[in-house]
Amino acid sequence: MAVPNPPLEMFPKNTPFPPTFNDIEKERAYLKKKLTGAFRIFGKFGFSEGVAGHITVRDPELTDHFWVNPFGLSFNQIQPEHLLLVNHQGDVVEGNLPLNKAAFAIHSQIHTARPDVIAAAHAHSVYGKTFSTLGRELAPITQDACAFYKDHVLFNDYSGVVNELEEGKRIAKALGDNKAAILQNHGLMTVGNSVDEAAWWFVTMERSCQAELLARQTGEKLIEINHETAMRTRAELGFPLAGYFQFQPMWQDISANLDFLKV
Repeated sequence: MAVPNPPLEMFPKNTPFPPTFNDIEKERAYLKKKLTGAFRIFGKFGFSEGVAGHITVRDPELTDHFWVNPFGLSFNQIQPEHLLLVNHQGDVVEGNLPLNKAAFAIHSQIHTARPDVIAAAHAHSVYGKTFSTLGRELAPITQDACAFYKDHVLFNDYSGVVNELEEGKRIAKALGDNKAAILQNHGLMTVGNSVDEAAWWFVTMERSCQAELLARQTGEKLIEINHETAMRTRAELGFPLAGYFQFQPMWQDISANLDFLKV
């Protein structure tokens, strides 16, 4: 179930909110830089696995189009000019590098089913794909995991590499209005109202998977946070702007020495 933002007056004075734009071209350039930075962060954290993994952002003008990384280009090498603009029919409208077929099959269906989703992230990160083999949702055993409590799903219908739109539709349907999905025997999928949010949910979900795997390895009984506390914690940590805010320190680190990411 989607978690709403609290009233803006509840935030501290001078809180840095996401920028707004009156110029589509400036907004598009900003989104492409944020998307590029998210890939660099994923590369830094080792989320790449060969040609697998993709993050998309909806175009601010052509809302049935999204920007995505090209097939076979390292997360650590992506620059804004490498990104592809793809419509929901699978046509590459801008860019001359190859399109990842799985990226189109999954993300086109999520962006179609969820008009509220600006960005979506998927990768074959080590702990996410390991956790996905358990066939279960994350347990509310840590404060960070509570951001996903009753706000993520298990998609337990793996049928091979996602090359067909029908598979993407089933993933989008399973995701519903949640912020994340564990794709059984596959990996993690997160979405958000901004690139920042979708990327942060992925990073912290990956780490929550790691924490639970480590806890289970001890053989001790897991102490779960009770429902009421988990729901209250989710309300404090799991709303869209929280995802945006949490991403900013990582963005500061990755953009500090890369001039093409300056916004």
